[in-house]
Amino acid sequence: MTTLYTSSRVVTCDDAGTEHESGWLLVEDGVVVATGAGAEPEATERVDLSGTVVTPGLVNAHHHLYQTLTRARAQEADLFTWLRELYPVWARIDAEAEYAAARTGLAELALSGCTTVFDHHYVFPHGRTGLIEAEVQAAREIGVRIVASRGSMDLGVSDGGLPPDELVEDIDAVLEDTERLVAELHEPGSGARVQIAVAPCSPFSVTKKLMTESATLARRLGLMLHTHLAETVEEGAYCMELYGCTPVEYLTDLDWLGPDVWCAHCVHLSAGDTADFAASKTGVAHCPTSNLRLGAGIAPVRGYLDADIRVGLGVDGSASNERGDLLNEVKQALLLARGRDGPRAMTAREALLLGTRGGATVLGREDIGSLEPGKRADFAVWRTDGLELCGADDPVAGLVFSAPHRVDRLVVEGEEVVRDGTLVNADEGEIASAHRAQARRFAA
Repeated sequence: MTTLYTSSRVVTCDDAGTEHESGWLLVEDGVVVATGAGAEPEATERVDLSGTVVTPGLVNAHHHLYQTLTRARAQEADLFTWLRELYPVWARIDAEAEYAAARTGLAELALSGCTTVFDHHYVFPHGRTGLIEAEVQAAREIGVRIVASRGSMDLGVSDGGLPPDELVEDIDAVLEDTERLVAELHEPGSGARVQIAVAPCSPFSVTKKLMTESATLARRLGLMLHTHLAETVEEGAYCMELYGCTPVEYLTDLDWLGPDVWCAHCVHLSAGDTADFAASKTGVAHCPTSNLRLGAGIAPVRGYLDADIRVGLGVDGSASNERGDLLNEVKQALLLARGRDGPRAMTAREALLLGTRGGATVLGREDIGSLEPGKRADFAVWRTDGLELCGADDPVAGLVFSAPHRVDRLVVEGEEVVRDGTLVNADEGEIASAHRAQARRFAA
């Protein structure tokens, strides 16, 4: 069956930056067949999306879904203070709470136009099971794609790390559980709805041995690698004290740079670090709002793009952002680039590219992120006839500059996930109610 979607403007985010005014998108069996303008091809059904802009679905390159349970805590803290306050609270997490948290976070993201979510889960309290399975179940119910990570921490406070000892794990147990999750959940190849990544938490919570063995496991299984890196100045000082090198030198020594790796934040990379990332084809997940919230600094994203580094956008956890809205991160990335490097540092369309193809590239996904023949039909539909876009002659720039917006429709592999601004497969009110019940367990 073929479906023809007609819109006021179709933004493909392809290499040429193609946009079709009064355009159309032809989809067959969940795959983009063609895009264009003018004469319309034949189709089994036609969907009129007048008064809208169609873009590729947004791709979230870094998140912590469980953190929806603990918003607005440690409100004036830096990263390390924030973590020390929240680690003991997160140690209460179980599968039931994770499911409620994930449903809430994924619903928020879907309503912001996000079709694919990478979640970095690294909190595994002793004796608790089913945490990754819970968030995968939530993603399947909402209808979005998920790349779930089997994160880890094995360097507790008693050994000079940051997390409490109750949250650190045995290395063999981590690796064994990762292999189990891959065997049970990971879908290889184009169109995967669920994938697993390997993601030790950070240089200040993971030993060298776990970093090295995680990379070996990931490369043996053909999985992507992820970690936090160079988020704050304090992290750099910590690495120098603990390892005698900078965070990027640390990764280099562990053979942790490469096209199968992307790192979250990367606020404080030197010119040499940037060159190393570019040469090794290591990616970056830029998290603008979270970096501002924790006072971490402003990542030099313009420089990364000029160096041809793969860059995507991440909401980051809802305990350091409070809003799970990826379109808002598109706007924030634009404004931060200009605040750092001037008004020509980034265009609205470059920012949108970071939130679509950029995220897909850092996740190693060639099947999503743009609307081109052969790509999966993951797209967002944004109304342009509301108050906030009145007077915007350029609807694409207007969409970005006036964000955030609730998406009008969201389609994943040809299937509607949001229609008329409402979740198709779940009830927003029920999700919020169930989440509040779980969140009360984590009250201070």
